[in-house]
Amino acid sequence: MPDLVIRVATDDEVAAAGALTAQAYQSDGLVRDGDDYVEELTDAVRRAREATLLVAVAAPDPDGDDDPARSRSEVVGTITIAPAGTSYAEIADPGEVELRMLAVAPSARRRGVAEALMRAAMREAVTLRAERVVLSSLEEMTTAHRLYDRLSFDRVPARDWHHEDIALRVYTWTVPSGPGARAEAAVWPPLETRDVDGWRVGLSGGFTRRANSVLALDEPRDVDAALTEVERVYAAARQPSVFRVCAQSEPEDLDGVLARRGYREVAPTLVMVRHGLDGVAAPFQAPGLECTVADAPDEDWLTRWLDVRSTAPVDHALAGRLVGGARALYLTARDDHGPVGVVRAALVDDWAALACLAVDTRARRRGVGRALTCAALHEAAQRGRSGHSSRSRSPTTPRSRCTRTSASPRRSGTTTASADSDTPPTRLCRTAGGAVR
Repeated sequence: MPDLVIRVATDDEVAAAGALTAQAYQSDGLVRDGDDYVEELTDAVRRAREATLLVAVAAPDPDGDDDPARSRSEVVGTITIAPAGTSYAEIADPGEVELRMLAVAPSARRRGVAEALMRAAMREAVTLRAERVVLSSLEEMTTAHRLYDRLSFDRVPARDWHHEDIALRVYTWTVPSGPGARAEAAVWPPLETRDVDGWRVGLSGGFTRRANSVLALDEPRDVDAALTEVERVYAAARQPSVFRVCAQSEPEDLDGVLARRGYREVAPTLVMVRHGLDGVAAPFQAPGLECTVADAPDEDWLTRWLDVRSTAPVDHALAGRLVGGARALYLTARDDHGPVGVVRAALVDDWAALACLAVDTRARRRGVGRALTCAALHEAAQRGRSGHSSRSRSPTTPRSRCTRTSASPRRSGTTTASADSDTPPTRLCRTAGGAVR
């Protein structure tokens, strides 16, 4: 559904979310007007207070100026997220997050709203450091079951249960593992690093946030003093103070510490992880194009990448030093007129991290990006089997990144990953039974 926004419900949206939930259940014949459960479905105020209430909001119709109902944002879906041990968690075990009351307005169905809500809820679960997501579903909810299958949920009959005379199926999704934040440091190393009481401060002339930010994986003895020193270092370099905050960051409440100091979240990014390469890795195939693979970025590769990713002039020498600072493969797709697409695959252990995917406008909608991605995984797998040493880049289940400009506390669940907003999101792939990010 175009122009759909998934967010934590605002005060103005809570009542609409409750009414929509009851309407959706009644429309599907799951409850009747007199059922006690209708009152609970309608009570989104309590859900917003005691759990996390997400809503799907459709943007106003630009052609609806004459119709007040079409000229304002509309809540078209909702879902409730309840960690184990909280009031709305019915069956969640420790380490699990439970999803409840997924509902989509009848007028907005078959437009991807339910899937968008589910994916947002899964990202929130990762942000909450859950190990697993669990949900219950009525046997007759066959459309929902197909959605859970598409999202890689597992059916767990051993956990099925009954509420009075109602039979409920249980589905779970296990959060995939990743290589960890230290692997990220190995595949996108800053040109210069400084240690501030266990925090790694990266400096690279201001080019990319990844290479000009703090990786905080050890807790300083004095957090406030460490923050002051970090800010002094970046001020001396005439750069903003930027932190990448992930599930491994120390102290554990680093995002809260930064928010109280006046930082704001600027680049929440999704990290995608895939286990295994079967059906994904493949030699390059794109009609009319050829692909070359190199161990270092040449001028053609840099030009194509920078032309697509950056609107401001960038020093190619600086970019080349940075992107070439780790062991990686650089793939370039060409037609008769020159390079049309590039991608980078950095390797560490049995992981491959994909980044810098860029396709020229003249070659888009021809499958070039997919062909480059599959080819990069194929080349990484080939080198993994040959035993070559490799490096990779990937923080595991990161939470957010903050830059010090103005106070804007981060709401848990708005992000699941940390990668640069000024470069394409990294995908990580384990070359031998591992994961793709």
